[in-house]
Amino acid sequence: MRAFVFTDPSLARHAGRYVWLAIDTEKAKNAPFRKQFPIAALPTFLIVDPATEKVALRWVGGATVAQLGRILDDGRLAVEGASRKTGAAAEPEADRALAHAERLYGDADYAAAATAYEAALAAAPAHWPRYSRAVESLLFAFSMTDSSEAEARLARDAYPRLKRTASAANLAASGLDAALALPAEHPGRAALVQALEADAREVTADPALGVAADDRSAVYIALVDARKDARDEAGTHAVASEWAAFLEREAARAKTPQERAVFDSHRLSSYLELNEPARAIPMLEASQRDFPGDYNPPARLAIAYQAMKRWDDALAASDRALPLAYGPRKLRLLQTRAEIHASKGDSTAARHTLEQAIATADAFPPGQRSEATIESLRRKLAALK
Repeated sequence: MRAFVFTDPSLARHAGRYVWLAIDTEKAKNAPFRKQFPIAALPTFLIVDPATEKVALRWVGGATVAQLGRILDDGRLAVEGASRKTGAAAEPEADRALAHAERLYGDADYAAAATAYEAALAAAPAHWPRYSRAVESLLFAFSMTDSSEAEARLARDAYPRLKRTASAANLAASGLDAALALPAEHPGRAALVQALEADAREVTADPALGVAADDRSAVYIALVDARKDARDEAGTHAVASEWAAFLEREAARAKTPQERAVFDSHRLSSYLELNEPARAIPMLEASQRDFPGDYNPPARLAIAYQAMKRWDDALAASDRALPLAYGPRKLRLLQTRAEIHASKGDSTAARHTLEQAIATADAFPPGQRSEATIESLRRKLAALK
């Protein structure tokens, strides 16, 4: 978003409408904010009503320039609508239901929000301008309430209407992921996977479709998972090859190092899928030079070297990453380091690293501390003994 969206001149018209804040959720000083405004995924965009300090609109995930413009317009309307004392009766039923859903969604009450979004969609007229946002928000609400079948069916039903829009990639990827999450014995699973896989392939096959590159990349990830689920090794390799080639083309178009580095994470994942981690080394070394204060390039180098079984190089990269990291993300680096030690055969160092990770996680303030993460680390430590 920083590299490709926020810099677009067309967004300047919104500059004076908001007080703009960027919250680094890894910093301990921002833990109270995260406690007040629960964040389930990154990026998350919140439009907060200054009169109530309540979330008037929440958007989870990236957005194109056009999508972000509509989100900002709708956020302004949501805040102004909440402040009006009259005129509610004249508001269309779908918009009233959507405003109710947005308040619930903003409070992270995803089960109630899902019911409200369904009511909004049921009341919506044929060409309702907020249809796509309501569908995408409902998809995420379903995902947060483990409603995989409902999520998959919504994506399949809404895709024909939204297939030529910026929402197409999210519907295809989210829907296919949800279908794959259904139990193997589910009677509708096979048909949903087949239909949503076809939708996903349609998205990746259309280079003119106006979706963000990282959203298109997410569709490739879902397609890789679908081919794995089908135990189709050749198909998995073919999709992963297409995915890697797509990301390399996008990185080659980058005008700045920041734009190029946007694709590092997914490129590394595609190379690991192809069992070719060495392909990631040059790009990650370039990002390490370009962004010496960022822990991500050396952290990803550690993962690449680990896959290459170059344990000492992996540990050296981890040594460079750890001093740059802070907050919950540091736990990922420590877990990777423990895995490297274990793979190298040094169980003592692996145990010590996991103990360090547990102590780090235990010291986080409310809003950052996760009992589930601590328990997961303890299980990994117990497995080493």
